[in-house]
Amino acid sequence: MKNAVIGNNKQKANLIVLGAVPRLLYLLQQETSSTELKTECAVVLGSLAMGTENNVKSLLDCHIIPALLQGLLSPDLKFIEACLRCLRTIFTSPVTPEELLYTDATVIPHLMALLSRSRYTQEYICQIFSHCCKGPDHQTILFNHGAVQNIAHLLTSVSYKVRMQALKCFSVLAFENPQVSMTLVNVLVDGELLPQIFVKMLQRDKPIEMQLTSAKCLTYMCRAGAIRTDDNCIVLKTLPCLVRMCSKERLLEERVEGAETLAYLIEPDVELQRIASITDHLIAMLADYFKYPSSVSAITDIKRLDHDLKHAHELRQAAFKLYASLGANDEDIRKKIIETENMMDRIVTGLSESSVKVRLAAVRCLHSLSRSVQQLRTSFQDHAVWKPLMKVLQNAPDEILVVASSMLCNLLLEFSPSKEPILESGAVELLCGLTQSENPALRVNGIWALMNMAFQAEQKIKADILRSLSTEQLFRLLSDSDLNVLMKTLGLLRNLLSTRPHIDKIMSTHGKQIMQAVTLILEGEHNIEVKEQTLCILANIADGTTAKELIMTNDDILQKIKYYMGHSHIKLQLAAMFCISNLIWNEEEGSQERQDKLREMGIVDILHKLSQSPDSNLCDKAKTALQQYLA
Repeated sequence: MKNAVIGNNKQKANLIVLGAVPRLLYLLQQETSSTELKTECAVVLGSLAMGTENNVKSLLDCHIIPALLQGLLSPDLKFIEACLRCLRTIFTSPVTPEELLYTDATVIPHLMALLSRSRYTQEYICQIFSHCCKGPDHQTILFNHGAVQNIAHLLTSVSYKVRMQALKCFSVLAFENPQVSMTLVNVLVDGELLPQIFVKMLQRDKPIEMQLTSAKCLTYMCRAGAIRTDDNCIVLKTLPCLVRMCSKERLLEERVEGAETLAYLIEPDVELQRIASITDHLIAMLADYFKYPSSVSAITDIKRLDHDLKHAHELRQAAFKLYASLGANDEDIRKKIIETENMMDRIVTGLSESSVKVRLAAVRCLHSLSRSVQQLRTSFQDHAVWKPLMKVLQNAPDEILVVASSMLCNLLLEFSPSKEPILESGAVELLCGLTQSENPALRVNGIWALMNMAFQAEQKIKADILRSLSTEQLFRLLSDSDLNVLMKTLGLLRNLLSTRPHIDKIMSTHGKQIMQAVTLILEGEHNIEVKEQTLCILANIADGTTAKELIMTNDDILQKIKYYMGHSHIKLQLAAMFCISNLIWNEEEGSQERQDKLREMGIVDILHKLSQSPDSNLCDKAKTALQQYLA
């Protein structure tokens, strides 16, 4: 059987259909079977698992994993190695749930104990760990069972395969995990610290796979806060190594992994972004990611070419990700990226690709570049980026919507020439729809974009926003549990209520509800920023001609303004002062009656007190207000 199935998928499938698996598993578990027989069974099962994904499914359905794990309790090393080899093959298949390794709590400690048996147990167990460690829960289990101590010394093993699998283990253990990363920094192996060992492993004379994986380890430790971003091992070793991986001499997978890891490394740090942007002409080198998937030297291999054409979209995704990270903060880098041949066209094409991952990366890249005022005014306009963006927003998965709507916020800033055409293409309805999303990030972006849209806008746009959003939805957003949503909604209200005719118009139709909302927020348990924004909205209302009366006839609101004038927080006192100044301003009709009413409330006394305030801003405002009474 063994000789029939090796390298022959058809024969593997035949044997599985004929019911060989349950029989092999039966012999494997029979106490009367000799160790040789059990070992041969494990080898055949391992060979069957090397076939297609369907083969692996058939093996899983026959409960092969518990049987093999049971086999690891045998005293015989050859049999243990055969079971581990088969387990390795099954666990590295995408159809196997990782959880199966963790169901029985005795398995992990037993595997740790088997690490010392032979270089094969070391290789297979490390490979199983690195494939089955997905997320913080798994990292914690492995860490608590001594993975770091047990695997560290394998980095100096004589076997390349063992060193490589140990390295992979550390990369998955350290990923986004400060606890593991902080531990790794201080681990000694043969008198050398782990980071120094990783640095040796990413030197140019080492195999590419080893360079890449050690660069990943150092990157993840750096992002988890265990190594500083200005440490030499990052700036002079890890970063240049990852840039080397992006060159067109490398294989497609290496270029993809190199670019994605580099994007992750430099994402939060502007200094690393600057260094990367001038290393080996990286920005121009990435332009090749859009051209030909294979390097010229590899084209002799037809199979390779076919594979690369199928996976070319991964290169584009990686390039977009890296451009997004490079341009996250620095204006000059953004300019360089945009000036790279046909870059804007490539991104715009990326927005409509069939692969969701490429679309997401393209939107992220555009979003990163849209943080630039100059680019919004020039390149974004020349390429009418808003058109494909509006299309992306029609029916995209949430993760794309979040980034695309963030970018729309930037395109709707008042200095952006795209603002007009976006409005004409039905953006108001689209954004009002986003404010009803279950996802808080989408609600924030929807309302944020509307806030930008309403800034210094004409009356018609403001009326459109209010009509599409509906007052019910506006007030629902004002009681949203997400603080960002609440702040942006107040910002929207403040922008709607600016310039006198607009204030009077909106307050004449929605005044009652707006005053109710303001009262509710000033009475609620909200932070200083929220209350300050709300008082600023009141100050805007107080600036209206007819809208003033809604405040003057509302004693409850007047008492609240008075209360905030005497508040312990300067920001709130200043905001309340604005309300009062707007109400008592002399040149306006009815100012005498308003002044008298506020005097009766004791406002003048408070103004006198505030005119002695140590805060110069507050003191000036109070004096100016008192002058209105004297004029």
